[in-house]
Amino acid sequence: MVAEFNPQLEKSRLSERIEWILSTAKQHGADACEVAASSHLGLDVQARMGHVEKLELNRDQSVSVTVFSGQSRGSATTTDFSDAALLRSIDAAMAMARVTAPDPAAVLATPAQMIQSVPDLSLDHPWSLTPDQALELAISAEAAGLAVDPRLTNSEGASVSSTRGVAVHGTSEGLLVSQASSVHGMSCVLIAEDGESRERNYAYTHDRHPTNLMRAEDIGVEAARKTLERLHARKCQTGEVPVLFAADVASGLLGHLFSAIGGNALYRKASYLLDRLGTQVMPEWVSIFEDPRLLGAIGSSAYDGDGLPTHRQAFIEQGQLVRYVLSLYSAKRLGMETTHNAGGVRNIRFGGDASWDALVRQMDRGLIVTDLMGQGVNLVTGDYSRGASGFWVEGGEIQYPVQEVTVAGHLDQLFKHHLVAVGADIDTRKSLASGSMLFDRMMVAGESA
Repeated sequence: MVAEFNPQLEKSRLSERIEWILSTAKQHGADACEVAASSHLGLDVQARMGHVEKLELNRDQSVSVTVFSGQSRGSATTTDFSDAALLRSIDAAMAMARVTAPDPAAVLATPAQMIQSVPDLSLDHPWSLTPDQALELAISAEAAGLAVDPRLTNSEGASVSSTRGVAVHGTSEGLLVSQASSVHGMSCVLIAEDGESRERNYAYTHDRHPTNLMRAEDIGVEAARKTLERLHARKCQTGEVPVLFAADVASGLLGHLFSAIGGNALYRKASYLLDRLGTQVMPEWVSIFEDPRLLGAIGSSAYDGDGLPTHRQAFIEQGQLVRYVLSLYSAKRLGMETTHNAGGVRNIRFGGDASWDALVRQMDRGLIVTDLMGQGVNLVTGDYSRGASGFWVEGGEIQYPVQEVTVAGHLDQLFKHHLVAVGADIDTRKSLASGSMLFDRMMVAGESA
């Protein structure tokens, strides 16, 4: 059903609405105007204990209008594409612009800056999937997981989703570009019990192309394995020990670093990496690049949120911070040049050569972190403290599961002085993707010695 979505027809419809808005906004006194419109069709199915729990077919659309009056701007959003509703949005945005303080940094891309042509990055791939077929996949994933071990006594369900959409971006300066995209996925959440111990865990897969998804049965089996591994978890002793962040949580650590070099945090002076361009922020063996035009990748885009062409570029070279993450707006606030990163970084791939087993052997004794909880990250100071669970390692081998502990450190010190290895197991399900990260020392708070 989602495969029947017609990107070309939707692009034409959205483009016509955008051009109408741009023209009408000018007639109503706007000095400039920017419009972003999107349309999506999605199928979402969930099954639990062999029965359907949810079957939804969603068709969503929205349009955001930003008008400029002198150096002031106002915005409004609607899901109604009728002339009357769009006119109300224009008037609401104009009313906001009239009472908003001038902001010289709020500008649109010039014709010389904006992207001239949009290449095909292979981002849209239909999945010929009926609701019945989706339900069958969800039931298969859950059944395969529950069959692994009798201690798997319950389930929070398995789901299958498929979404296709088109986004169109236009401005009064002459920009009118669009990209079609798709995202498909499956997941499974299982519950295991053994005596007094009761645990849950999950597994998932998603990709732009359905043929790249894991098999439904493999999703269930992985969810089962991860759930069973957590049974009879306990605390470990408090102390400073090596800590290995598994790839999916290591990506979050990398995300904190990129948030700290993002323009919004920098012009607000809310980053521990303020004024650190050209200084060492990671070991000399680390270089990190953005590659936003990888074919078919989750984070790929030919242009950023300002309509500027994206390109491959380094942010960390031989451990030094060589570039901030800047949009047109944040660059002007900082008196710098945009890095074509409105909307953030795209397709960061940070990995090394080490296998998972090699990293565990290298740490010898310490904590593997597989899950993190809480919000204990202060980007202003760099202080890091999160609740964690995972596994305790002795002699280079996993000994038992761990829960209800806290890992703490300072992000600047961790990345610069204590990062000793990165795995080859890059989690490419994310745009900002990392391999597992091994730190030679972090504070772990568990049981008292």
